[in-house]
Amino acid sequence: MGKAKKAQGTGGAAAAVERLVRPTVEGMGLQLWDVRFEKEGPDWFLRVLIDRDTPLDTDTCEAVSRAIDPILDEADPIQQSYYLEVGSPGLGRRLTRPEHYQALKGQKCLAHLYRPDSQGRREVSGLLEGLQDGIVTLAAPDGPVAFPLEAASYVKLCDDEDLF
Repeated sequence: MGKAKKAQGTGGAAAAVERLVRPTVEGMGLQLWDVRFEKEGPDWFLRVLIDRDTPLDTDTCEAVSRAIDPILDEADPIQQSYYLEVGSPGLGRRLTRPEHYQALKGQKCLAHLYRPDSQGRREVSGLLEGLQDGIVTLAAPDGPVAFPLEAASYVKLCDDEDLF
């Protein structure tokens, strides 16, 4: 669903879009997982990631795209041209918000650290215990692992391990 759009302002663009589209997405019985405004090569992409308890299909993504398109046209929250994409966060989804850490407690996650920890590891995995006061805790096989959220380049769900 890549339709070229023209809009206003990049600072806080994702947050502005989130405020605009959240009521519509949730009104359709879906969860708004994330909104990302990303540059790839010469192009900008506004990605609205949706989720629900049952698998998503392209018809649902298309319906959301059609529902939020006029809202974005009217509010015009982004300055430059961009492509609107509505999709699922998919397998191996990244945890980018505090509510993600709450919703995925008890699930296996992987964190990639910017610098090795005290045991020389740059990747740690385990069952997510949560995020509290900026500290992520995983229950690893050899004991709990805790690190500041800002020490990780990403934390993602490990729901794709059995596929490969």
